[in-house]
Amino acid sequence: MPSQEIYRHLHRFPDDFVWGVATSAFQIEGAATEDGKGPSIWDTFCRQPGAIADGSNGDVACEHVKRWEQDLDLIADLGVDAYRFSMSWPRVRPGGSGVWNEKGMDFYERLVDGLLARGIKPYLTLNHWDLPEELQQQGGWANRDTTHRFVEYAQGVCRRLGDRLASITTHNEPWVIAVLGHETGIFAPGIKHRATAMQATHHLLLSHGMALQAMRAEGHATRLGIVLNLSPMHAATDTAEDLEKTRLEDGRLLRWYMDPLFTGSYPEDVLAHLGADAPKVSPGDMATIATPMDFLGVNYYSRSVISAAGPWDVYSSGREVTDMGWEVYPEGLTELLVRMHQDYSVPPMYVTENGGAFKDQLQDGRVHDTQRRDYIARHIAAVADAMQQGVHMEGYMVWSLLDNFEWASGYEKRFGIVHVDYETQARTLKDSALWYRDFLRHHKALRQTPSPGPIGKASSQHNAVAVVSTGA
Repeated sequence: MPSQEIYRHLHRFPDDFVWGVATSAFQIEGAATEDGKGPSIWDTFCRQPGAIADGSNGDVACEHVKRWEQDLDLIADLGVDAYRFSMSWPRVRPGGSGVWNEKGMDFYERLVDGLLARGIKPYLTLNHWDLPEELQQQGGWANRDTTHRFVEYAQGVCRRLGDRLASITTHNEPWVIAVLGHETGIFAPGIKHRATAMQATHHLLLSHGMALQAMRAEGHATRLGIVLNLSPMHAATDTAEDLEKTRLEDGRLLRWYMDPLFTGSYPEDVLAHLGADAPKVSPGDMATIATPMDFLGVNYYSRSVISAAGPWDVYSSGREVTDMGWEVYPEGLTELLVRMHQDYSVPPMYVTENGGAFKDQLQDGRVHDTQRRDYIARHIAAVADAMQQGVHMEGYMVWSLLDNFEWASGYEKRFGIVHVDYETQARTLKDSALWYRDFLRHHKALRQTPSPGPIGKASSQHNAVAVVSTGA
């Protein structure tokens, strides 16, 4: 589909649909040892030889702790409704328990108040992977005691900020923490042990349910939920071997998290596959995990194609591939959201991360990132397609606001709609950001103009976008 056609057919979104951008603390904040912040597992992991592709770390990153006001002005200029960000647990409670660091908490107070002053809703994530190192030395997420430390952290943050936050996410992508961090070991804390990974998964989910209950007891109206990274699983061929493996991989990525959260049990086929590596579950755990939540966040980047013969060649489909080696497959987002709606009793959903890494070049003060612009536009259209099939979607957030520290890839991959010069820390809006800003301006203008409903009466929904300048 030509890009101009995408802009003309972005379908219908309700007036209260939330448009946003997203970041995470470790990837942008810097100030790794300042104002009483303690080390996280990622600070430690970055020091392991060969762990990070370019040998870098998050010590400076985007200097967001120092440049937060500039960054909030930039967010406001985009015209978004919401900013999804994470809190650094070791910045506010350096050891993971014990004394709170007031300087660290004051930073987030200023950040939240600064967002509200600019008319932007704060969407806070409590755990975007940067567990305090001191807790890791006690076993980390493999230690059941960490669930109690997380609840204390969540409850303390809710007491301090809950009256000003639009939402609180407990965990971002527990699959990544468990599998990449504890099974394959390519992310912090770098453990390679499947049974440990599965136990970590259980404790992450358990701490989610425990934290929901504890935060609700605080009495704030803040909406509470979790964010999962999900993909549709497609078999490379229709052979029995490929279909069987695809079913299992779907169980390990999607059903292993969705089933306990929404049905109170782990999928039997995955438990059988894990055997002795299955997690130890105490009485009452599954009911706690299934504590009702107010929203579900979905992070989507691509589909997964499964072959029993080995890794699938991502270039074999002939589709565009991002700099991360991920196939651009927007229709997979529609498929995924519709399936979630049909298979589970899900609360309202947000796309909490969606974006693409591409090889950007800053030339004459501009970054002409046409591929990213089109990626975002096509995935917004995919959300609209899901909504037209009855899926209750409440928002969409671009990943990421800024180029940043991309975990094990270091600074080699750029996801941002804003270019960051890591030497000078200069920020430059890419063409994708200019397009997104124009899109939001047009959509907000339509909010002010009643359009005919299905029977000729005023409707709160509008066709967005008819024509939008691309900025290119």
